Amino acid sequence: MRTRRLRVLGLVMILMLLLAACGGGGEEAEEGGATSEPAGAASEADGAETTVGADAEGVQALRDAGTVRIGVKYDQPLFGVNTPSGVEGFDAEIAKLMVEGIFRDGDPESHIEFTEAVSANREPFLQNDEVDMVIATYTMNEERDQVVDFAGPYYETGQQLMVPEGNPEGIQAPEDLNTSDLRSCSVEGSTSLQNFQELAPDADIITFDTYTKCAEAMNDGRVDATTTDGAILFGLVDEFGGFEVVGEEFSDEPYGIGIPDGATDLRLYLNERICQIQENGEWDQAYENTVGVVAETPAPPPIDPAFGDPVFPEGSECPQASGAGATSSEAGSEATSEMTSEPAAGASEAAS
Repeated sequence: MRTRRLRVLGLVMILMLLLAACGGGGEEAEEGGATSEPAGAASEADGAETTVGADAEGVQALRDAGTVRIGVKYDQPLFGVNTPSGVEGFDAEIAKLMVEGIFRDGDPESHIEFTEAVSANREPFLQNDEVDMVIATYTMNEERDQVVDFAGPYYETGQQLMVPEGNPEGIQAPEDLNTSDLRSCSVEGSTSLQNFQELAPDADIITFDTYTKCAEAMNDGRVDATTTDGAILFGLVDEFGGFEVVGEEFSDEPYGIGIPDGATDLRLYLNERICQIQENGEWDQAYENTVGVVAETPAPPPIDPAFGDPVFPEGSECPQASGAGATSSEAGSEATSEMTSEPAAGASEAAS
């Protein structure tokens, strides 16, 4: 009998200890202010621990790899052409400037691995981790933004038409080609093809994987016109001769740097870097050395908050003051302070 009472008493004490432990834990949680949210989510929500700038996680990963894999056109005169001495053109120059900002050792070309990208494989290259960036006359649009992210734009142009010199058919607009009597050419997977087909649904159009092949088809009389962005067409005119660009621009084509979907800190850094080269004059120099040989140097486009994504770290615009390794809150406060006092150093250099 005594043994049974002791067993019951023991069970009661164990039960009381268990209840006390559960109750004590709840009090500690309330006193400590803990919530049911994961710690990482809370940190991400307030943004205080998010690192931006050249030491952001996505940028550091590229630096650790030692090489940035960049998709670029190999047959896009003035923008990306593969030559015995390397890839040349405005897109190639933008790539070097971006990589120079990442490695900061004065030797960007040693850190770049160029891969040929045609219009149709730019999104798959990013989705399949075959490249880290695509800088290839890559128009930013909402459809593409569903599967990749964009930094930029770093350049803006508009779609036009290229015809044989002298314009024997009198072509001036897409509607003039909306007939089976004339043949047009564009490139598979391009926004140029989509735009043209919307404006000229009855046009007789053939497609290739590159615009160079369209130019070759014009040379031997297989097509009467080629359509794509004016900047690309001026490059074909410069390379082939015997053609001219006609009519007004009939679309807006902002060129951005394509990166994998969700690479937010890399996108914020690239936007900072684009802004920086625009303000310190490196953008102008890159343009004048490439596209500028046949076209007047335009004002660079503003970084666009398209598709609802933040462009720069919170609280800043073109944050020259953010620097490497700053947190988002630090970047914002420093940039705001600088913008309200003295112009950024880069802006002063550009003005002089």
